[in-house]
Amino acid sequence: MDKTVSLPSQPGKTTTVTLVESSSAPSGLELVSSYQTNRVGDPMDLVALASQVQKGDDFIKANACNKLTVIADQIRYLQEQARKVLEEAKRDADLHHAACNIVKKPGNMYYLYQRPSGQKYFSIISPKEWGPSCPHPFVGAFKLQHDMSWTPVDEVEKRDAEIAIMDKLLSQQTALPPYTEPNFRGLSD
Repeated sequence: MDKTVSLPSQPGKTTTVTLVESSSAPSGLELVSSYQTNRVGDPMDLVALASQVQKGDDFIKANACNKLTVIADQIRYLQEQARKVLEEAKRDADLHHAACNIVKKPGNMYYLYQRPSGQKYFSIISPKEWGPSCPHPFVGAFKLQHDMSWTPVDEVEKRDAEIAIMDKLLSQQTALPPYTEPNFRGLSD
């Protein structure tokens, strides 16, 4: 049985309260008087019940909004990560297609120059080694990683530190007894 109740604290807003169905013969037994079991007592009890239902609705809405906000933030973060991955993939592909007369080996630094024709090429000679006789404008220095990605010279130190942490993590994890959760102790030392 549904009852619609106006809440005193929120005039103009109604809440529907569902009461337990009543029966004059519960479980097949006829009642002498169903009045006592089916009547609504104090009208304020119904208002209190409606307030509790409304409060539950408000909390459910707030919790759903909070969770959706977190998900929206995660989506924005993942979109930004995807954009970075695509930019790095394009840069790496462009660098792999740059002209080069030597076999590139992972772990080495390569220096990118640009000819007046617009052709970009890699050299193992740095602008410092060239000195003032550098034949073409210097574009940038990149380290070829073992996964065949390129790291700009200004990010090499940070990238090497990240790789060292991952190597340390991998070596410690294989030496540990089996656990259900990862062990990150000692990684910040």
